[in-house]
Amino acid sequence: MTAKAEQKPLLRRLLGEDASIIQLAIITLVIFALMSAMNPDKFLRYYNFESITYVMPELGILSIAMMVAMLTGGIDLSIVGIANLAAITAGVYFRHPAVAEAIAAGGAGVVLHTIMGVLIALTVGLAAGLLNGLLIARLRIIPILATLGTGQVFAGLALVLTGGPAIVGFPQTWGWLGTGKMLGVATPFWVLVFVAVVVAVLLRRTHLGVNLMLIGTNARAAVFAGIRSSRMILYSYALTGVMAAIAGILLSGRTNSAKADFGASYLLQAVLIAVLGGTNPAGGKGKVLGVLLALVALMFLSSGMQMMRASNFLIDAVWGGFLVLVIAINYLRSRK
Repeated sequence: MTAKAEQKPLLRRLLGEDASIIQLAIITLVIFALMSAMNPDKFLRYYNFESITYVMPELGILSIAMMVAMLTGGIDLSIVGIANLAAITAGVYFRHPAVAEAIAAGGAGVVLHTIMGVLIALTVGLAAGLLNGLLIARLRIIPILATLGTGQVFAGLALVLTGGPAIVGFPQTWGWLGTGKMLGVATPFWVLVFVAVVVAVLLRRTHLGVNLMLIGTNARAAVFAGIRSSRMILYSYALTGVMAAIAGILLSGRTNSAKADFGASYLLQAVLIAVLGGTNPAGGKGKVLGVLLALVALMFLSSGMQMMRASNFLIDAVWGGFLVLVIAINYLRSRK
């Protein structure tokens, strides 16, 4: 009797709360099997998976940032603008004559200025996120309108700083963040793992995560429970801003450049991956593991189709169809 009582919660958890995770894992395996069967000579090569570990992290971090914004029932349409502005600001710092001279001299100065560039980019991301949070939490502007407006502001500032062309000539240590390896694995992949673990712990083991879930589930009840909703929302958008800056660092490190319109397609893809990962756009539900599984599934799908020389328009259509399919499956499963 005791054994059955202990098994029931586990069974319910596997079939109930974690059913979407299991479903995503199965879909990911099916996509992997299909792509492997259709083009095994190219898809199963080590180079393919290695290239995925360099491209995937920046989109993955943006998707996690989008998930955090959605937990409170909001959305952040400015993450790509923040990412580009953060990278461009760091690039402007590197182009300063004194800094450029120190970097050209080599030695420890290169590492020191690279660290300063990272801190500058993260500070820009934090400031941009706090601005979004203040507009939404204090001025009560609808998130989609607030972040749409600030996204345009950030893109405009980036254009002012660059004058239009891309900023190039980042130091080699900066490029290592986007193209280097650590312990034989791509450096950006380690950054993605670190960000995912930190955010997962914040959401599941701290008051911030619990409060964000409660606000997204029922904002009025959260107020009566004594939760400072405005402060929590401010913290959440500050966190998304920092994560967007990290993605900008990785993107500029991988391309050795920064421009105002880099990663324009990442915005809709981040929304897509967040929703596919089980995040409720209305708030209150979201898991980092689900976002990562959705990210891997779409990376496998995109990589396999590119190797079959499918057009980017067809890939976008397949991504949209994939989203509709998963939403339909979730709806049918919830009705059952």
